[in-house]
Amino acid sequence: MEHVFVIEDNEAMRLGIVESLKREGYFVTAFDNGPEAIKNVRLNHASIAIIDLKMEPIDGIEILKQLKEINNQLEVLMISAYGTVEIAVSAIRLGAFDFLTKPFSPEELRLRVNRIAVKLKQERIIDDLREQNKLLTEELYSGFDELIGNSAEIKKIFLLIEQVSKTDSTIIIHGESGTGKELVAHAIHKKSDRKEKPFIKVNCGALNDNLLESELFGHEKGSFTGAIKQRRGRFELADGGTLFLDEIGDISLAMQVKLLRVLQDGEFERVGGETSIKTNVRIISATNKDLKMLIKEGKFREDLYYRLSVIPIEIPSLRNRMEDIPLLAEYFLQKCSAKNKNISKRISQSGMNKLINYNWPGNIRELENFIERLYVISPGDKIEDNLIILNSDNALAGSINNSLPLEEAVNIFERNLIIDAMKKADGVKNRAAKLLGIGTSVLYYKLEKHGLL
Repeated sequence: MEHVFVIEDNEAMRLGIVESLKREGYFVTAFDNGPEAIKNVRLNHASIAIIDLKMEPIDGIEILKQLKEINNQLEVLMISAYGTVEIAVSAIRLGAFDFLTKPFSPEELRLRVNRIAVKLKQERIIDDLREQNKLLTEELYSGFDELIGNSAEIKKIFLLIEQVSKTDSTIIIHGESGTGKELVAHAIHKKSDRKEKPFIKVNCGALNDNLLESELFGHEKGSFTGAIKQRRGRFELADGGTLFLDEIGDISLAMQVKLLRVLQDGEFERVGGETSIKTNVRIISATNKDLKMLIKEGKFREDLYYRLSVIPIEIPSLRNRMEDIPLLAEYFLQKCSAKNKNISKRISQSGMNKLINYNWPGNIRELENFIERLYVISPGDKIEDNLIILNSDNALAGSINNSLPLEEAVNIFERNLIIDAMKKADGVKNRAAKLLGIGTSVLYYKLEKHGLL
């Protein structure tokens, strides 16, 4: 059974709570003030705390804050006969699981504590499964470079990489900026029969037509001002291997014609040259643009599109695989540690919840840069949530009418949070539970409680 801290200065109330929970089978330690509980929480492995709001010398909100700083996994039930809506909301924001107004019956107390115990049990089971899945993922999906994740979405990409890597068909990778399109291309190359040959990348969007033509096909000495010697292009250098054409949607129509010829005939001439050069490369291209829309606008050749997209791969955005954020964050922290004398740091659970709740418009690239910044600015080995300041932090949903009774107002606040999380998770309950920082079974209970099932 769980170990429960009871922090209540009213002796009769304290003894009643202790007796009620002991009858339920809980191991209980009681305190009549906050400082004693705070001092003892380091020595005891309590998993639940029941805290009275109005106490001296420090109130329940401050006790909650300090206990959470010491043990962020501690689940807290706040109790009070004098609470206000603002205080209840503040307690929930600081991490309290529930708020119970006095007077309450022993049955109601045991029901609330039992709910917390069920949540903790479910979370331990899920943590064990997550660790098993992580080990299984490492075993099944090795060799994918920095492609990290255990979500259904990324597993589909792993499977697709395995399937297409043994072919020579052209591949086009669609996805938002920062989703890891180059990593997918590189993983395909490493798992292909061309893995011993070069993997060469060209950023098509960074070069004008003249530079891109020379970059791809090379040039002869004297072919243009500044061409002081012959230069081999990327098609020659990648012969036998893979040529990755990033930002393919940015090339001009004139360059599209020249690229189409190479794809059709397997040969090209250097700029200023007359000799046709054969090439044997596997083309993988990538874009964050809608090429079909560009075709309708007359900005992209339809015949080139079908040549490039024999096998299309759609990379999910980070907001559509949010369950992978903890694994990605841990991986990026390990990278930072390796560059900094192996000094390890970890993110607090409340901090991780903030990362999971953020939309990440810049996707994995934004997450990696943000984790590195957190690593640098964090003074200790634990990165607390007060350091995690995001430009578009999701505001807590809903307004609360101060004239409502306390428990009704808290219920409305909680219901609005759940509705907001379900919208962001597109109705996927396990994803919504992660956004809320609760177990899926707890979410089911709360959905039923608020009539949202």
